[in-house]
Amino acid sequence: MRRSRFRRLVERALDEIPEQLAERMDNVVILLRNQPTTEELDSVGLSGRHTLLGLYVGQPLTNRGWYGETLPDRIMIYQQPIESICRSEDEVVEQVRETVLHEVAHHFGIDDDRLDEIGIAPPPRNAHRAAINLTDRRTPYAE
Repeated sequence: MRRSRFRRLVERALDEIPEQLAERMDNVVILLRNQPTTEELDSVGLSGRHTLLGLYVGQPLTNRGWYGETLPDRIMIYQQPIESICRSEDEVVEQVRETVLHEVAHHFGIDDDRLDEIGIAPPPRNAHRAAINLTDRRTPYAE
């Protein structure tokens, strides 16, 4: 899939976020990447045999006290891993949607257990979406 098409899918998924929530997103940037770096996989405890679909790195809104002069949180969406687990373009569309919503939910402080409860699908077998709370540890970041 062309990068421009993939970008439009991510934008469409972001447009699905209810306006009252989208307005509350603060100091976060969405980045499209081909695939995760070794450091990003290591930061969430994954090996090369696992697939990382998306990653939230930052301090969730629910954990912020004083929060000034801070670089933006980052949501990474990984194109190649998503495409590798999908058999059709329709599956890519749905997987991008689920991954984007999953990572945005982490920005709001919602953990994986709660996401499962409210129906945001868990990642497929051997695929992961993850969140790193920067109050717990720092993660190397390379653009």
